[in-house]
Amino acid sequence: MAQGYRPRGRVSSAAIVLPWLIGVHWRAMGPGLVREFFRTLPSKFDAEAAEDLTAVYQFDLSGPQGGQYHVEIKDGACSVREGTHPEPHVTFSMSGDDCLAVLSGGLDGPSVFLSGRLQISGDLGMAMQLRAMFPTVQ
Repeated sequence: MAQGYRPRGRVSSAAIVLPWLIGVHWRAMGPGLVREFFRTLPSKFDAEAAEDLTAVYQFDLSGPQGGQYHVEIKDGACSVREGTHPEPHVTFSMSGDDCLAVLSGGLDGPSVFLSGRLQISGDLGMAMQLRAMFPTVQ
């Protein structure tokens, strides 16, 4: 500790760890992080988990980490493109920060959904399969 510095009261470990768990750390990393995350997503795809699934997942992200991306699962392969897809099976609408935190495991998707910070439209069964197809995303 710096000389002359005296913290007022005790600082709990929750005060240090909680911002990390809720995704605050993503904000400090700049707006290119979401783009980079989606760019690398196909390399984390588990084709066996997808089986014969054909699906398009649209991500409409707001805020500093915002943007629009769609993930297409077809013929045992995954591709990601920026922009909107004309007919997605599932659309996720949330902040870019929350998206990164959910996809990396820092936030629980159902909790974010129940809190209203995540809106899902389309096939909810397909939405629930997404995480299983990317088991190494951390």
